[in-house]
Amino acid sequence: MSDLYISWTEYHQKIETLATQIYQSQWQFNQIVCLARGGLRVGDLLSRIFEQPMAILGTSSYHGVGGKVRGKIKIAEHLTMTTDTLGSHVLLVDDLVDSGMSLQESIHWLKSRYPQIQDLKTAVLWYKSCSVIPPDYYVDYLGDNPWIHQPFECYENMNLAELKPQT
Repeated sequence: MSDLYISWTEYHQKIETLATQIYQSQWQFNQIVCLARGGLRVGDLLSRIFEQPMAILGTSSYHGVGGKVRGKIKIAEHLTMTTDTLGSHVLLVDDLVDSGMSLQESIHWLKSRYPQIQDLKTAVLWYKSCSVIPPDYYVDYLGDNPWIHQPFECYENMNLAELKPQT
């Protein structure tokens, strides 16, 4: 498996490219649901760009040193949102679709708990070929399924004792 290293600049450019793609599709949505943790930054920026409310669904499938071991998918019991109800046209956002299981399970989770959903589409920055489900919107298709090193990974192994206060 190869490695793909992404800078903050590239990361933000990919989010803007994704936003442009969604906009150009002319699909109208009234709610963004982002999968935490990876989809939080993407969902936050899309929520600001499209001026739509964001909800958060906690999911986890990776663990271990460096978060590189895929395990059983865990989905939170509740959706976190500041709106009274979930929208009827939902954009489900994550940073990437790897196996596709988290995205697939999250779609099922949302539709089973929120029957008012009339339309649901998915958006990610990276779509790996090993995924069992294709996203509706994506920036890069990765045929060789690389491990993606995102710019915020440096915080995962940070030693708090070594941080120095800014003056």
